[in-house]
Amino acid sequence: MPPRPHVFVAASTALLAAAVIPATVLPALAVPAETPHAPAAHTPTFPDPASLAPVSPVPVSPVPASPAPAPASPERHGAPGPAAGPPAGKESFRRDGFPEDGPVTAAALLSRAGGCDQISNGRYRTRESTPATIPVCDARGAVFWKADMDIDCDGQATAHCNPSADPYYQDTTAYTQSDGRALNPEELPYIVVPLSSSIWNFRSSGIRGGSVAAVIHRDKVEYAVVGDTGPPGIIGEASYATARALDIVADPAGGGVPSGVTYIVFKDSEISRLDDQETIARRGDELAKQFLRDN
Repeated sequence: MPPRPHVFVAASTALLAAAVIPATVLPALAVPAETPHAPAAHTPTFPDPASLAPVSPVPVSPVPASPAPAPASPERHGAPGPAAGPPAGKESFRRDGFPEDGPVTAAALLSRAGGCDQISNGRYRTRESTPATIPVCDARGAVFWKADMDIDCDGQATAHCNPSADPYYQDTTAYTQSDGRALNPEELPYIVVPLSSSIWNFRSSGIRGGSVAAVIHRDKVEYAVVGDTGPPGIIGEASYATARALDIVADPAGGGVPSGVTYIVFKDSEISRLDDQETIARRGDELAKQFLRDN
């Protein structure tokens, strides 16, 4: 910057008041623009000329203005600031572990179906040849059990569900679709509950044909309905479509898995049209989120 010229203090107040700072010193007084929420920049102050006593004309150099302190942020007005976080009260994830606007995860559901408040009077087998080790557990708004998955191909005959593919095939299901026909096991995700017995009466728990269920295997969740009933002492069965959606081998003759499947059936949740898959998925997601909030 070029040296500032000397100015002389006038002998009278009038002359002092008329003094003009040369244009060459103006850049030195420039103050950086403030950024939003930054402290206001310091403005140099000068004494009121009227308060100064007359002095003899002596050459003096004006006191340099103190440089303004640097603003808290080097950004100027109009420059983009740091990325803003989510608005207050609008977290990306709720405290119960699932996205506010996204689907419920398998991990979140399994975390609520950890222990077991046993509601059944005894335990179920997964097959006639296995010991009875599977209890039905109670929860707020649902019952659940952890078992295997056998493949149920009963219902309408399809390319993969028919007497040739399934030696135990039956063309009926305990509950039917809206037109009165048996359910389609290859297209409709449904689960099988044991017939009522001294072990457990599913109706006493608010479970009926068309009740909505969440079926979990590993990191996948599939929403289904109660669509069929099975032997009174055996538990752990679902339709061809349910198994396929969970990446379980859906062969009725040799597919399924021996363990690791969790069935959560929501109480008093039956839908009127068992074959309405859009409603099954929507209601399942709503009920699963309610299950997470309540347990």
